[in-house]
Amino acid sequence: MGSSPLATRPPFRRWAYLVLFAIALVCIVPFHSSTLISSAFLQSSPQEFARRSQILSKCAYIRSKPGPPPNFHDRTQSDRYADSENTAPVLVRNATIWTAANDGHEVLNGDLLIHRGLIKAIGDVPLSLIRQVESKHRKLEVVDVHGAWVTPGIVDLHSHIGVGSVPELNGARDTNSRKAPILPWLRSIDGLNTHDASYELAIAGGVTTAQILPGSANDIGGQAFIMKLRPTAERSPSSMLLEPPYTLNGSHFDHSLTPRWRHMKHACGENPSRVYGMTRLDSGWNFRAAYDSARKLRDAQDDFCAKAESNSWDDLAGKAFPEDLQWESLVDVLRGRVRLSVHCYEAVDLDGIVRLTNEFEFPVASFHHAGETYLVPDLLKKTWGGTPAIALFASNFRKKREAYRGSEFAPRVLAEHGINVVMKSDHPVVNSRYLLHEAAQAHYYGLDSALALLSVTYTPATAMGMGHRIGMLKAGYDADVVIWSSHPLSLAATPTQVYIDGIPQLSHPGRHVAKGPTTSPRTPDFDSEKVAAVAHEGIPPLGPRSVKGALFVNVSGLYMRGGGSSGVVHVSEKVGSVGVEDGRVVCVGQCSDFAEGAVDIVDLEGGTITPGLTSFGAPLGLVEIRLEPSTNDGSVYNPLDGDLPAILGDTIMRAQDGPMFGGQNLLLAYRGGVTTAITAPSGTFLQGVSTAFSPGAAHANVENASVVDEVALHVGISMSSRIGVSTQIAALRNMLFGEGGDKVLRRVRKGKTTLVVDVENADIMATLLRLKDEYEAHSGRELRMTFAGATEAHLLAHEIAKAGVSVIVTQSKPFPSTWEQRRILAGPPITQESLVTALLKAGVNVAIGVIDEYNTRNTRFEAGWFLLTSNGFIDRATALALATTNLEKALGVQREMPQDLVAYRGGDVFEFEAKVVGVISETLGRTDLFA
Repeated sequence: MGSSPLATRPPFRRWAYLVLFAIALVCIVPFHSSTLISSAFLQSSPQEFARRSQILSKCAYIRSKPGPPPNFHDRTQSDRYADSENTAPVLVRNATIWTAANDGHEVLNGDLLIHRGLIKAIGDVPLSLIRQVESKHRKLEVVDVHGAWVTPGIVDLHSHIGVGSVPELNGARDTNSRKAPILPWLRSIDGLNTHDASYELAIAGGVTTAQILPGSANDIGGQAFIMKLRPTAERSPSSMLLEPPYTLNGSHFDHSLTPRWRHMKHACGENPSRVYGMTRLDSGWNFRAAYDSARKLRDAQDDFCAKAESNSWDDLAGKAFPEDLQWESLVDVLRGRVRLSVHCYEAVDLDGIVRLTNEFEFPVASFHHAGETYLVPDLLKKTWGGTPAIALFASNFRKKREAYRGSEFAPRVLAEHGINVVMKSDHPVVNSRYLLHEAAQAHYYGLDSALALLSVTYTPATAMGMGHRIGMLKAGYDADVVIWSSHPLSLAATPTQVYIDGIPQLSHPGRHVAKGPTTSPRTPDFDSEKVAAVAHEGIPPLGPRSVKGALFVNVSGLYMRGGGSSGVVHVSEKVGSVGVEDGRVVCVGQCSDFAEGAVDIVDLEGGTITPGLTSFGAPLGLVEIRLEPSTNDGSVYNPLDGDLPAILGDTIMRAQDGPMFGGQNLLLAYRGGVTTAITAPSGTFLQGVSTAFSPGAAHANVENASVVDEVALHVGISMSSRIGVSTQIAALRNMLFGEGGDKVLRRVRKGKTTLVVDVENADIMATLLRLKDEYEAHSGRELRMTFAGATEAHLLAHEIAKAGVSVIVTQSKPFPSTWEQRRILAGPPITQESLVTALLKAGVNVAIGVIDEYNTRNTRFEAGWFLLTSNGFIDRATALALATTNLEKALGVQREMPQDLVAYRGGDVFEFEAKVVGVISETLGRTDLFA
């Protein structure tokens, strides 16, 4: 560590410098009636004079509020400007610029000038300024975006990027400490991994700045830091920080500077209770005891300063300024100098924190996850110091009890109460590359478009105390800029270029990205659903209204299962009317005779009717609240962990024995257009036999609730297992080459049932292909095999196609979570091909699935993502097939699937403007209508 300027001066000059410093201090320290600088102070010894000066400076500093220095916006270049990187100035021409100004309603049509890491001008950029910049630089890069949308860089208020880095390895797990529930002295910067594979991916999604929080294992997990995601020449965590607090390297710094904001993480509820085996009562006391310790230290400091500022130096003789490295950060919370992020879901926890803030008088910048905040808006407004911003997921709910009442309508409800809304990633829980997609979903469910864009730009920037420089496009702000392929709130909006500190981040700007719609999607009418969510405290009735017949009018298109290469046929455009009875289409076009009957008439307002989707990958129907074992079917017995219980014999577990109907995730999937769920038991190696059933059935004994009792046999081969891969392969070989066993296993051996292997790694897939060849050569029979997951399948796509193996991609938004998934095909804008398009072009039968129960309802958006980013390679019929006929083929469904159809109001199945209003269920022999 370098020495301070004072320490390196000769003694005489150093004391002279301190005299001048003290005289300056006399001029700037505010005088009160009790605060006088006496002649005795000035006549004290040089050593005592220096001590007293430093004390008064520190006393003034601890009371001053953070923020930018007064002349901040007079800067001519950013403090993060990287001159060594030879960054050229950039003129973005002919842009549609959403600036975030005017409460998110300002849109300019014009240009944007970037120079020395700053936005120099926006809108009508003066030619004189352009000429001035050109005269000082050899090259001005001009980028004509032809009307494309340009926004500020995306700001992530809640991320663990770098501390929860990927691929996940034991040597880089630094999100949480588990030493004690109260740890305000820990700092996320001390675990920030600069080699996290997520940085490039996040930037490819337009994310430029993130708050790196400690995890939620502790009531007080430690201090957070704000960072820009771009690589730096220094390659260090410190060089990535944005306005690090001066206390970062101790208390020896110039106390005349305007303080910078500090950041801290608190958490309440289930996580600390689970980690430390305690209850909410314990957490409540932990918080109070910690803040009481901090309050005592603060009061001691204030008493000390009061004496110093009243010239009671004799009372301070031989005494040092009261400090405690463990508690000093919490003292700053009490002084209002820390932007506090609090992880709280439920009303009980929110109420506890609100009471805590009023007892100890400190503000909260933001509540995170905050699943029940939309139910208690008036409580939030009682927070000491002002109402916090609320940082939410768009639809990631119900994985634990405290998240079970979360609602997709929460952003809209909170905004209607005048509360600032932030959409966040909690990366890697949600891949931050798709943070903008969280805002787009919030808009789909009713959040105003301006507020939706603000929720990932200026609102989080303000919540973290950085609204003076990021989150907005304005002259003098940091040059963090994103150029988009389509309107930012449209499905699959993708950056064509990202600038951080004025430095372009994408190597092939625009080359791999398909252009999309330029206008904001219309928001469907979810008014009644929003009201129900609040009235029923997050658990609204989701069952449909079932009718015998219905007439759908103003239908713009009809797709049905049929012939063609995809198995999906576009029956007609501008259909007009479609009459249905007993779950079947009985007339198309002119349905005047049908309309005369006593049937419900449903106006689709130009929407479409398409085949119902099939889900796979998530344990839908077997899991309701993932972290509550009593709500789940549980995991099947793993024979590699030991001998199977004798009572089981050769029996393989069957998912058909476990489905639970009527759950929230199941009914939301049905309301999202999923009419068949194919679910396998949860396990590791030998998982069991999957089943296909209707999510709309009330219980298992409803006629046709089970679509296919036994679909496929599922196994998993993974490097993450505690059992070696070679052992797993040997066990699978023994199963295939052996005799006897469960009837499903015997059907696999005969080529009559598909063997679905959960596998991610290309090398393991290659081994499985050899095993398939070996078995077929030995037995003379076909081994029907499908890979599920298959993150690295693109590395041997042609070999997979040659072997006749299907692939079910269950991670449509690729992420290298584990070592065996590290070789992802990232897709646009990083690579031209996605995993799906690469496999399709190689001739593989490809389908998609989802892993998380909550995300099953979004299956149509996952398929639409591939459609819209394929540069025209995938058409609508193929996109539908990914989640229907291709999937059924991959799983070996041998019966003809029912002609279940879904009616979308206001748009196409793959558009954010469309809403599911009905299911025409041939399976159940009825039509189900939704509000």
